[in-house]
Amino acid sequence: MPNNGRPALMMDMLSQGSFCWQMPKVSLYQHSRVGYYVLGYTSFNTSPARLGRGADVFALAFAGVEHFLLGRITVAEAEILDHDGMRRALMRIAHEIVERNHGASQLMLVGIRSRGVPLAWRIQHNIKLIEEVAVPVEILDIGLYRDDWFQRPFNPVRSSDISTTVNHRVVVLVDDVLFTGRTIRAAMDALSDYGRPLAIQLAVLVDRGHRELPIRADFVGKNIPTSRNEKVLVRLKEVDGEDRVLLSRPLD
Repeated sequence: MPNNGRPALMMDMLSQGSFCWQMPKVSLYQHSRVGYYVLGYTSFNTSPARLGRGADVFALAFAGVEHFLLGRITVAEAEILDHDGMRRALMRIAHEIVERNHGASQLMLVGIRSRGVPLAWRIQHNIKLIEEVAVPVEILDIGLYRDDWFQRPFNPVRSSDISTTVNHRVVVLVDDVLFTGRTIRAAMDALSDYGRPLAIQLAVLVDRGHRELPIRADFVGKNIPTSRNEKVLVRLKEVDGEDRVLLSRPLD
């Protein structure tokens, strides 16, 4: 079995399941007729592989695997936002930021790694269209400030990039999904190491609820009621090659 220089992996699922048929590329949520989906990106040229319904995935067993992810097979429940919906949500957030702060002269956008960063750049572009002002965009990594960092042994820590002083500025933290609030708490702790902002505001593309800390977003693209076992998956063109927000849940 040729592997084109990549490892040839074999997947042995414990439970019986349906088949996904041979295709040149299998991407996230592509198999709508099967009813469940592979969380990962795979390139293969072998016979169809059997997927166990609800079984844990230890490897994607195709020759020529490019990427694989440990996890569970998930099912897509709904597309929450498409490209146009995301574009409108981010433009509305930009208008609300400008209105709340009576302009953009004191603003600074700080994107939380990883998907908060491209969202911050998009909001900056929208504010420039509205106010003709280029608001500074900075990058914040919260890896060392998380309260669960000891439970995340494979969580990479990357550097922050904040070259503009935060003193006497209104800092708008930007992230993709607001969930428990713990990421934002960590971001505020990290930001305090760089100075004393005039104010800190929060802009998120999606608010899914289930807060564990008294934190609320100032600007929200879309509120999505969710259950604890559901996942909100934000896919951005800069990172994932497309703009979509999906709601998924594990198969039973």
